[in-house]
Amino acid sequence: MSHDSAAPETSRKLSGRRRREIVAVLLFSGGPIFESSIPLSVFGVDRQDAGVPRYRLLVCAGEDGPLRTTGGLELTAPHGLEAIARAGTVVVPAWRSITAPPPQNALDALRRAHEEGARIVGLCTGAFVLAAAGLLDGRPATTHWMYAPTLAKRYPSVHVDPRELFVDDGDVLTSAGTAAGIDLCLHIVRSDHGTEAAGALARRLVVPPRRSGGQERYLDRSLPEEIGADPLAEVVSWALEHLHEQFDVETLAARAYMSRRTFDRRFRSLTGSAPLQWLITQRVLQAQRLLETSDYSVDEVAGRCGFRSPVALRGHFRRQLGSSPAAYRAAYRARRPASQSERSVEVADGPIPAQSRRTAAAAAQGQPSASAPADRGPETGKPGSDAYAPGTSGAPARPTLPGQRERPVG
Repeated sequence: MSHDSAAPETSRKLSGRRRREIVAVLLFSGGPIFESSIPLSVFGVDRQDAGVPRYRLLVCAGEDGPLRTTGGLELTAPHGLEAIARAGTVVVPAWRSITAPPPQNALDALRRAHEEGARIVGLCTGAFVLAAAGLLDGRPATTHWMYAPTLAKRYPSVHVDPRELFVDDGDVLTSAGTAAGIDLCLHIVRSDHGTEAAGALARRLVVPPRRSGGQERYLDRSLPEEIGADPLAEVVSWALEHLHEQFDVETLAARAYMSRRTFDRRFRSLTGSAPLQWLITQRVLQAQRLLETSDYSVDEVAGRCGFRSPVALRGHFRRQLGSSPAAYRAAYRARRPASQSERSVEVADGPIPAQSRRTAAAAAQGQPSASAPADRGPETGKPGSDAYAPGTSGAPARPTLPGQRERPVG
């Protein structure tokens, strides 16, 4: 299901000297070659024989060359910043350092392009260039989950959402790291030319036309360097070490010796996420690991991840990963050799009960078990309900394109 995320106040008429079919890719020295190559491959190769409409690509140097990229390669861009004046879409695929300021001339060119109606796209760390140009102020945006806290801390007016694969805010779009740039470029083709064209391109690239879910499944429990130096990092570390216990955000605020309101504000500036959402995400990630590496039943997994009930786990798990815990485990084990899936991983507190092994075996075969009731909607008792579980905030989730956030979340 497609959604038009461009709001009237953010849409600008394209200047007469710019052309919709022209895509400018802005390269800098020190940028990773994989991210840089994504828009070059998507928009720079003629695939009209496969039903993909043709774009005209302009590769532009954002600073004086030669441009050195990963692996010691040197690139010479055929165009400079002046060529951006013709583009209807400008892509910044990456930036070499999240701590270094981008060249002022490049920022000025991006601002002019945006003012003249061009669509501005930042892939991965390219979001830092867009933020430095002021194009993300007051807008939703994403970047690689590892850099999201830094983006939120350095640019507090940006609504950073580290959960999304990409964010489409109409005339400004951003994506998460590396392969998520492919997701966003495919989304742009889909928006410009329809589902069939995007599907044809995806087949040529041998990638799925749409990936479900967001970045949650790729997050790890390490803390970015800037977080590790913050006094609040001790509270974050404590929370990660005690996910098996039932505690809430009030508990974390008390450990930080802050009021709830102050803690919420400081936590968001540090991590780019509201503390409640962050805590739920970490509990789901822990549940995901246990489903992959143990034979605990879904009920036992819920208890070991700090959820107040298995129903709450199922609701949050489905919203974040797009499936029930039992279905996730079955799919995970189906991808592994039978000899591996039958072996249980050792756990710190002793052997896994036989009942848990029977429950997991039943779940892997798609059968209900006595200790793992059929998946139900969160806290409603109704199958498939989208209502939020107690302890969360907000209304039932709206359907959106996988990996896409339409409007501000902060």
